[in-house]
Amino acid sequence: MWPEAEKTEELLAGVRGGDAEAINRLMDRHRDSIRRMVQLRLDQKIQRRIDASDVVQDVLIEASRRLKDYLANPVMSFHLWLRQIAQDRIIDAHRRHRVSAKRSVDREWNLAVPSADDHSTMDLAAQLVGRELTPAAAATQKEMARCVEGAIAQLPDQDCEIIIMRHYEQLSNQEIAQALSLTEPAASMRYLRAIRKLRELLGQSSSAGES
Repeated sequence: MWPEAEKTEELLAGVRGGDAEAINRLMDRHRDSIRRMVQLRLDQKIQRRIDASDVVQDVLIEASRRLKDYLANPVMSFHLWLRQIAQDRIIDAHRRHRVSAKRSVDREWNLAVPSADDHSTMDLAAQLVGRELTPAAAATQKEMARCVEGAIAQLPDQDCEIIIMRHYEQLSNQEIAQALSLTEPAASMRYLRAIRKLRELLGQSSSAGES
């Protein structure tokens, strides 16, 4: 989901060297990734009230404004830093647009459950059932993805969060640990626990469907 780091570092070097155009290229390079993050995390009811593109633009403007400070003290990778700004803007949007939803927007950390039509949901479904779902089994794939979507919605927030970070934002365990202020072993354990709960919920769903 996030752009390749080597090119990003080249652009950051250009910004440090005074290349003003490198700032625009740097932000444009991350625009689609930020958009996906916003669409993943912004409550669907809120997305009917505000345009996700406006949130994305706010994130990039804020990042441009604070870029000098980041370069002076880059405590994390650039895309994690951008992600942090985006996260703050998403929380602000939820505070401004309080609506009734399955997951309350009153919380500091609101999570939208990814759609079953999302390719990442389908990939996760294939991983959880332990086999590749071929195009010939499209109906089975769709059904399994819907089950995964429903199971994710039932997860506790911590577990839902790490599943989204790992499978939808495609962050590494190291990046997740840094973003959540955890050690890498703790992040790994949290992920494994979330996957175990997800499998259990899918098992329960399967059993209910057979009864």
